[in-house]
Amino acid sequence: MGEISRDVVVIGAGVAGLTAANDLKKAGLSVAVLEARDRAGGRLWTDVIDGAMLEIGGQWVSPDQDALIDTIADLGLETFSRYREGDSVYIGPDGVLTRFTGDIFPVKAETEKVMVELIDKLDALVAQVDPDEPWTTPDAEELDTVSFEEWLHRQTDDQEAIDNIALFIAGAMLTKPPHAFSALQALLMAASAGSFTHLVDADFILDKRVVGGLQQVPLLLAERLGDDVFLGQPVRTLEWGDDGVTAIADGMTVRARHAIVALAPVLYNRISFVPALPRLQHQMHQHLSMGFVIKVHAVYDRPFWREQGLSGTAFSPYELSHEAYDNSNHGDERGTLVGFVSDRLADDVFRISAEERKERILESLSHYYGPEAKNPVVYYESDWGAEEWTRGAYAASFDLGGLHRYGADLRSPVGPIRFACSDMAGAGYQHVDGAIRMGHLAASQIVDEARA
Repeated sequence: MGEISRDVVVIGAGVAGLTAANDLKKAGLSVAVLEARDRAGGRLWTDVIDGAMLEIGGQWVSPDQDALIDTIADLGLETFSRYREGDSVYIGPDGVLTRFTGDIFPVKAETEKVMVELIDKLDALVAQVDPDEPWTTPDAEELDTVSFEEWLHRQTDDQEAIDNIALFIAGAMLTKPPHAFSALQALLMAASAGSFTHLVDADFILDKRVVGGLQQVPLLLAERLGDDVFLGQPVRTLEWGDDGVTAIADGMTVRARHAIVALAPVLYNRISFVPALPRLQHQMHQHLSMGFVIKVHAVYDRPFWREQGLSGTAFSPYELSHEAYDNSNHGDERGTLVGFVSDRLADDVFRISAEERKERILESLSHYYGPEAKNPVVYYESDWGAEEWTRGAYAASFDLGGLHRYGADLRSPVGPIRFACSDMAGAGYQHVDGAIRMGHLAASQIVDEARA
């Protein structure tokens, strides 16, 4: 393909990179988007597996995600509400299943009281957090140097309350054990969604889906860019200096005035920067790592759980699948359940055979929904940890102490290079909404500089 010249080269055709490229093009700047994969979308991927349309990657839209909602509207896409009629289920440490409604799990009265107190305490702390600048939070250093698990233990000795509150951040969001990230990182996760209460409220955080799948967002954004998106072009070298950048991919070279690296930070080391990035970036990026979760899809001939008066919403920090939901597609008579296996448990089940892993996961789902859950017509595991160009899920977070130490530098440009992805967002952190916000931010900075 040879060498081409553009005003801006964007590395990565996920939502952040494609949002930035569209903004830049609207502003009259020329762009080239280089994507390592053979598809656009990054961590958004809607595919048909054994005749069933599955959301292999991100999929939900919550009411606070203005940037994503605006983009969906701009692209002419429709949304539908997640099925939620009927009872939710909870399995406690004794293995007993209890049906319930509302947000608070059906635990004994003293544990419920502790959980409500912890949620109130976390909401009060979250109210002091600016998600775009969490390092300015009062007592940021102290909160960032204690693990979330230890912080919870300092508040209470009720282990079931600790397990359940930790679940909302650890298993369900950061997909790391609660001893592996700080209380400040937990507060950022909650602040990015508006409050800790929002994370507890599945009807809020998992509100709507896009008819036809969320990957349509990046696919339609890429369509608007036409021939300016180049797939199957992993960038191996990025040369940079005062006069601009040169991106060298497997089959082409792009010379540009600016670059936007729109990748998860764990992938920056796949690119040889010439000269090397400054010391600060080298250190900072080593303190960011991906979480890990298996997203499990089980499709049945009908949504049988609804016949039992169940919504499909299920929780237990004591189950292999710590949460599960009705994930049936819009207008589909079949029923789909989606379950999640997180962090250490996800590691463990990949040490056994695929057949045994499937059996164990379906057994866990059957504890929520009954024996019919063991016999799906389609079964699929989204294993983002095996993806060369992702290496985990859902996103990257700092280790203990990393957020207050490096957070303020995470989005800082290096010469003509800017960085954009959901992993460095404030509002919308780890979500598609955050990726869009970061794409807009990087593009606006380049446009402002070009007009200066």
